[in-house]
Amino acid sequence: MERVSPKKPRVPNHDVVAVRVADLEGKARLLAAEPAAFFTEPHYNGFPAILVRLDAVSVADLKRLIAAAWRCRAPVDLKQRTGRPRRAPRP
Repeated sequence: MERVSPKKPRVPNHDVVAVRVADLEGKARLLAAEPAAFFTEPHYNGFPAILVRLDAVSVADLKRLIAAAWRCRAPVDLKQRTGRPRRAPRP
């Protein structure tokens, strides 16, 4: 959701998705490595999440980002049952 006009309701932006990251250091790494693909806005300051421009990442990278985001929040026993972890894209 983004605010296109001041004082108007936020509207969906189907070109961007918010993705959880493990920590603020990982967030900073991704933002610095790929500014064309990853960005943030003040609403996410201090929160371990990045915004991803969908047209700037491959499907494979997006799958890795989403899997890594899931692992950030999934219960340990469930993560253990799902097999070998996959890594998020490296900056």
